[in-house]
Amino acid sequence: MWHTILLSALAGLFGANAVPHFVKGMVGEQFPNVWGNDPLRNAVAGTFGLALAAVIGYWADLPAHAYAGIGGALVGAVVMAIFHGRGGAYRLNSALGLANPSRV
Repeated sequence: MWHTILLSALAGLFGANAVPHFVKGMVGEQFPNVWGNDPLRNAVAGTFGLALAAVIGYWADLPAHAYAGIGGALVGAVVMAIFHGRGGAYRLNSALGLANPSRV
């Protein structure tokens, strides 16, 4: 059961991180990204992040422990939501010495 919880939390973390990158890339807006802030790089990073979350979720064996897996995924998603909500992507770019796009 622990591998289900941990992998589900990781899938929630990656999936929630992929959403803002994917959305900003799809609408053509810049967003902080360690591989570059332009929309194309964000769209690609978001797409790969969503795919990675799906693969990790598959490995989590959710049918065996559905409630524990859903709880783990929610915890991972909330952690990433807090990170992005508090401007973590901008702070990470600054800490790495990368340029930040304007924050609206």
